Amino acid sequence: MFDIIYYEKFNKEKPVEEFLLSLDIKMRVKVLRNIQHLKLNGYKLREPLSSPLRGGIFELRTQTGGNITRILYFFYDGNKIVLTHGFVKKTRKTPPSEIDRALRYKKEYLARRETENHG
Repeated sequence: MFDIIYYEKFNKEKPVEEFLLSLDIKMRVKVLRNIQHLKLNGYKLREPLSSPLRGGIFELRTQTGGNITRILYFFYDGNKIVLTHGFVKKTRKTPPSEIDRALRYKKEYLARRETENHG
């Protein structure tokens, strides 16, 4: 079993939490169910639910009707999964700007952990 961590910005905002609260109830329930699959299966979760992007970033895919959402995440320290942020998908491919944001959050997260461990 994996630990799910919501990435927290320096100002204490949690982009994933804000994203989940912005969704309608049907989509939110489905996304939370997929997060549960991720928690149970971790690295073993594959398409259609999960797909690698780049730089160690993965996307958790959820669809209900014509609505498609993605939550980006990365693995940390063996059994931790850090959910960076989510978005409603409007294009065929995941926008590079979303992947860049996840990579930026990952870099910040790792730098903070490093500081905490050696501070």
